[in-house]
Amino acid sequence: MGKFMKEFKEFAMKGNVMDMAIGVVIGGAFGKIVSSLVADIIMPLIGAITGGLSFTDWKWTIIAEQLNEAGEVVKPALCLTWGNFVQVIFDFIIIALSIFLVIKAINKMKKEEPKPEEPATPAGPTQEELLSEIRDLLKNK
Repeated sequence: MGKFMKEFKEFAMKGNVMDMAIGVVIGGAFGKIVSSLVADIIMPLIGAITGGLSFTDWKWTIIAEQLNEAGEVVKPALCLTWGNFVQVIFDFIIIALSIFLVIKAINKMKKEEPKPEEPATPAGPTQEELLSEIRDLLKNK
């Protein structure tokens, strides 16, 4: 049992596993933020623009609800709530777009990190200056 625990501890403490765990936690929190953005901000705006349109209200009733003589529901309706499916797809697209934009921004920040400046190389003599020096050295001999 001791060897198993030692191996498990080594596995669990490796960088990749810890990075993945942190990513899952942060991803879950990010998903909640984006879901709230969609549900609390974007969808109400779409509803206001479209006159109260809500995807989740869209459904196809297969079997209507059954009522008794008193008008009470005896058996609820059987419906395909395809509007909710459309809403989930919309949420997914917004989440995927948000993650894409965040990753793109992170990658851009990584690329823009200041690079250490290289020391300026002193400009050497021009070709004419070198030829003049050689000529003068040859004259002096």
